[in-house]
This record gives sequence, structure tokens and C-alpha cells, in this order.
Amino acid sequence: MGRICVKNLSGFDLNLLKVLDALLREGSTVRAGQRVGLSQPAVSAALSRLRHALNDPLFVRAGRGIVPTDFARSLELPLRDILDGINTILDGPHDFDPGAAELTFKISGSDFFAEMLMPKLADHLDRVAPGVRVQLVDLVPDNYVDTIERYMVDMALIPGMDFPDWVDHRIIFRSAFIAIARKGHPALAAAGIEDGDPMPIDLFCDLPHVLFSPEGNLSAMGDAALAKLGRKRHVAMTLPVFSGVYRAVAGSDLIALLPTQLARHVKDRVGLTCHAPPMPVPKAQICIVWHKRSTNSPPHRWLREQIAGIMAPLDT
Repeated sequence: MGRICVKNLSGFDLNLLKVLDALLREGSTVRAGQRVGLSQPAVSAALSRLRHALNDPLFVRAGRGIVPTDFARSLELPLRDILDGINTILDGPHDFDPGAAELTFKISGSDFFAEMLMPKLADHLDRVAPGVRVQLVDLVPDNYVDTIERYMVDMALIPGMDFPDWVDHRIIFRSAFIAIARKGHPALAAAGIEDGDPMPIDLFCDLPHVLFSPEGNLSAMGDAALAKLGRKRHVAMTLPVFSGVYRAVAGSDLIALLPTQLARHVKDRVGLTCHAPPMPVPKAQICIVWHKRSTNSPPHRWLREQIAGIMAPLDT
């Protein structure tokens, strides 16, 4: 692990560490400047001073952005810990005032949350915390929890699982699953099955499915539930986003399992019918997860509460 070594700490401007952290997060001098409230030339000047102090190029040009050197990348986590510790000291016992805050939070989650959380959160923040900005970024497909450290997000919205010791979490809602098909699906029409009717198991297994497919995906619960009945379905297509799943269903004779809240939210807009699946599918527990270093941070705690409050009514 890298370490910051400055021979004369008394002559080192500690504000440069905030610039270094912003550059590591953003990969752009312009966006880093926006994060810390500096102009792009000021960030470039700070980077020059950092290179001199640390005796390393720190970043090299890559297309329109910059990428960290191996040494700079090795500083990412220890630097974050240092700055979090300083922020904790400076936060002290004071209450967080969302109306006066100027902060940016990075949240990772599937496109489910782009539909079901972000519009309501945007409206809420505009009214009570206009200086708070939220970025929704993709999950790391092979390791949802790894998103927190690899991409330095403040929190992730993911299915419940066995979490590592350095993670704190909170269950914010539970989601059932429902089968979806396009309006006027010929096989359902021939069987006399209308919107809201349960889907018979033979039809459910015979029709081709489209599957939400990132590793650790929730829809795999449907396969496990069918296996308990000695049945299996025919998966004809996999897609990495929920919006791709329901749009593929709306435009074809494929069917799918989708989180109930999302299916009911989009069904009329894209032309779907919803049907109880023919087998019991366990509900998924959806959690906010974050690094324990942020557990007692007043701003972080405040945003967690806002998200939990918005998502709680979705519990099915």
C-alpha cells in the first residue's frame, strides 16, 4: 500500500490532498475542480505542486481524461481514510443542516433506482437540500460490494447478502416478483389469460424468457423456485439492465420476471400485462450498504434516511 511521504510536513499545503482525492475520484481536472470548488487552472497548478512534493507524475493523459499512475492508485484508499478522519473531526457534534450543505454523493445501483428512487429524490433534494448533488453510477457486475471501494461510492443499493466486516447496511424494502408479457400476447390470449390473471406453470415454462443477467442477479431466484417443483424455464435472452428486460418483453413474445414495483410502474407506459408467477418466489431484501467509516457522518446518515423514507412505501 502506498503512503504519502513529505519530508517537511510544516511546509506542505494539506489542501492539496483534497485536490488529489478529487482527481482520483473524477479522472478529470475540470470535474475535480467542480468537486472542490476550484478552477481548472488552479487544479492543474495544485497537481504540479503535488508532483513535486511526492516525486511522481501521479496522472498521465488518456484521451480526454487522465489516469493515475500505480503510485497514485496505491494512495487512493489511505488518502480517503485520512480525509474521512479529518471530516469526522471537523463534523464534531454539530447537527447537519441540509439546506445550507454543498455536497456531492455518489450512489451505485441498478437502473431500477433510476426509475423508482431518483425522480423522487431529485424533487425532495430540490426542496430541502438544493446544494446537495447525487450521482447514480453502475454497480460492479461481479461484486456489488466492491463498488464501494473500487469506485469510491458513498453507498450502494444492492440485494441483501453476507456482507464483509467493513460494511454497514440497512434493509430499506423487500421486493416480490411478477411475470410480465406484452399486451395482446398471442399465447396468453389463446389461453384466455388477461392482465392480472395468474400464469399457468406450463405456459410459464414453455414461453421464452428474457433474464436480467448481471452476476448475482435477482431473477435467478425464479430458476431456484422452479427447480423445487422439478421444472425449468427457457431463457432466450439475457440483458444487463431492467429497462432492457421490460422493453424486450414489450416488443416481442418473450416474457420475464420483474420486481413487482417496477413492473407496475412501467406497465401502462410500455404496454405490459402483469401476472402472478406459478410458483412462490422469495422476496428480495434490498439494502443500503456503506463503509463503516461513514456510519456516524451526519451528512451521510441524513441521506441514508432520505433514501430509506422514499423507498419504504415500495415494500411488498
